[in-house]
Amino acid sequence: MNKVVRDAREAIRDVQDGASIMVGGFGLCGVPEDLINAMREKGVKNLTIISNNAGVDGLGVGLLLETRQIRKIIATYVGENQLFEKLALSGELEVELVPQGTFAERMRAGGAGVAGFFTPTGYGTVVADGKETREFDGRMYVLERGLTADFAFVKAWKGDSWGNLVYRKTARNFNPVMATAARITIAEVEHLAEVGSIEPDVVQTPATYVQRIFQASKYEKRIERRTVRKRGA
Repeated sequence: MNKVVRDAREAIRDVQDGASIMVGGFGLCGVPEDLINAMREKGVKNLTIISNNAGVDGLGVGLLLETRQIRKIIATYVGENQLFEKLALSGELEVELVPQGTFAERMRAGGAGVAGFFTPTGYGTVVADGKETREFDGRMYVLERGLTADFAFVKAWKGDSWGNLVYRKTARNFNPVMATAARITIAEVEHLAEVGSIEPDVVQTPATYVQRIFQASKYEKRIERRTVRKRGA
């Protein structure tokens, strides 16, 4: 039952070229930095990355864009990464943009073994292109497929050696649902605790979903900044 591995390098030992990987995080919060850095160092290519956003220039998934390790990104928001924009417009990067609620539900469905579901979100837009649509009670819906991956890289605040995880605040946004939807879920945690020290009622990802866990190293914990116009004289 002990799922602890030494570090991120050991955790990704079997990630190969062409793998599909769910990467947790929302903006700069809850990002599995050690796992991303280890992937960059390993140099695997042609990856399909499933992540809410593409990081920023020089941080998060953006690091893997710099080294051209990503073939395709499935995401909801990519507005803070200039390199992403450049690669997408040049055709070097395949992009699938998904409405954020649909993105979360596709992973939840994948984790639950649900092949697909109908949602009104995106009907009448490019989101619905090539997809089945159907009317229910006078309203049109779009069929969306469940989403799974070979690996899920998640970041939690605390976890035990069995893999029970607890997240904090915004880091809870996509990490928990991703943990359910991959063949192998790898968790990096800020605090690695003894089994039994985490109250069962506060566990947000049960150990059954986690295959590997390790104590993460130092985090930068950057803050997203907003630029506004200077006040007039």
